Amino acid sequence: MGANSSSISELSSNTYLAKLCGTDPVSKNDPFWNQLLSFTLQIPHNSSDNRLLEESISGICKNMAINNFQSGNFGALVRVFLIRAAELKASTQCDDNLFIWQTYNALFIVRNICKYFVENLSEELLLEQFKAQPTGEVEDAEEDLCQDFLSALIELIVDVTVVSGLWTVMTLGLATGQKTQENEVDRNLLAQQSILLTLVLVNHCTNDREVNNPYRQALCSFMDSHGEAGAPTEALATFRMDFPRLYKALCQNMRDDQTTLLLYLLIHRNINFKTFVLSRTNLDQVVMPILKILYHAEDKNSHHIYMALIILLILSEDESFNKAVHELTITNIAWFKERTISEISLGGLLVLVVIRTIQYNMTKMRDKYLHTNCLAALANMSAQFDNLHPYVTQRLISLFALLVKKHNRLVQQLKNACLEDGQAESGSEADTEPDYGQDLSVLEEVIRMVLEIINSCLTHALHHNPNLIYTLLYNKEVFSQFRTHPTFQDIIQNVDTVLGYFTAQLEKPDRNLSVHEVLDIIKMGARQFKRERLKKFPELKFKYVEEDQPEEFFIPYVWSLVYHSSNLYFNASRIQLFSLGTTQG
Repeated sequence: MGANSSSISELSSNTYLAKLCGTDPVSKNDPFWNQLLSFTLQIPHNSSDNRLLEESISGICKNMAINNFQSGNFGALVRVFLIRAAELKASTQCDDNLFIWQTYNALFIVRNICKYFVENLSEELLLEQFKAQPTGEVEDAEEDLCQDFLSALIELIVDVTVVSGLWTVMTLGLATGQKTQENEVDRNLLAQQSILLTLVLVNHCTNDREVNNPYRQALCSFMDSHGEAGAPTEALATFRMDFPRLYKALCQNMRDDQTTLLLYLLIHRNINFKTFVLSRTNLDQVVMPILKILYHAEDKNSHHIYMALIILLILSEDESFNKAVHELTITNIAWFKERTISEISLGGLLVLVVIRTIQYNMTKMRDKYLHTNCLAALANMSAQFDNLHPYVTQRLISLFALLVKKHNRLVQQLKNACLEDGQAESGSEADTEPDYGQDLSVLEEVIRMVLEIINSCLTHALHHNPNLIYTLLYNKEVFSQFRTHPTFQDIIQNVDTVLGYFTAQLEKPDRNLSVHEVLDIIKMGARQFKRERLKKFPELKFKYVEEDQPEEFFIPYVWSLVYHSSNLYFNASRIQLFSLGTTQG
């Protein structure tokens, strides 16, 4: 490096880098720094180029890790950066392109050395690299160079104005406002890096009682820049942001895990943003991308599916949301392939996709918690089901029929297993058998939940759902076997009451009826049906509760996203936090 342009292949033999990583100390005021930092290098933009860079400088970084305890040059480099960063923040050098470029180069060198330290040293040794002093010099007890460095990075990101000279350099010209196709791709890359950094910062030290995480506090408490001043907050750090722009950006970019995860954190943790989302009249903008994620579950990883579903569950806790989604009409859904549906309510489509997710989970993932959260979302919405599309009611009852078939099969398998156990000789080796009893217990919980969802709709919204009554009448035999089952008979009584009432209504005409005539009779009968005839059950209300130690899930998940999506290179053999191949689809 130096005053000339540099290429990656030349870095390993660069004399300035060799001196930096050598044993001789260089003071922070030495003219050497101007020489070292006056280089031009095409900064890597993807994982492959970053790998070439790191392989080229690995020997240099190794020398730094060894010699720094004698030279203290790593600390000197960091101090040079801190001095320049402070001047940039004070706007004293923001128009000096050479000064900005050298500051950026200093940061680029520090980044690559730090990354080598992180991958090859323990946490204790990494911190010692920041504390190392030239031989014979005494460590400044009041200096915390690592903390100062991290603080300076955050302050630059937060305080330096975008399109300033620094941002133009740091984004390789992307902040100039030129809208070429290449720049647009790189702008998206910059946005993704920003999301990943935010997720890393806010998901560490999540237990507020032990360690204060100001980034997490800020994310959980910031407010709309267009809104009125809110109640005083106890957060140590907070800010205001344009909620409509944020909402639009999240909705338009919910194709990947990191955007979905950020939306989850905002809706779950920031009551201001959650309230804003629930007040939208264009809820389809946020719900449709989530449904598309669930619909294409086979192409997504389990974490992404789970986050999308939890967002729906949190939204479904609000009655106004459950009503509003049935007031929005969706037409011509290009990604929904099972059946051509020219028009359907957003609520109906939501129910349809969640049912499909349950069926997908039954055959592919077999995740009990995914089942539970799917059914919880439907249960929360069930009392507000409104004019469900015929295809939606068919899929709901088909799901129940599918569960009944699975129940019958498990019961038979359990009987066969008991018979075989009875015939086995005492003292013979027992083969490992599936736990049919446990499987049956879990399945009966699911069946009970589906019946409760149907019952909730009949109890609270019978007159709004003639298509559901029609489908129940058409498939009434599927409920018959559970009339005397101790787990289901109480709730089956309500279904039987409704079926009996409408069956009697339809028997009055002495002729064959068309579908439209049947629906007309159902609608008329629904207006006359007295809800008091149905047994009362507790209202279905489920609330999402995060695990006691959420970081055990989120920290590996977030870092797996960094590994797969940041365009940085990480040595796979060094990764211990998560298992490669299981966290990214």
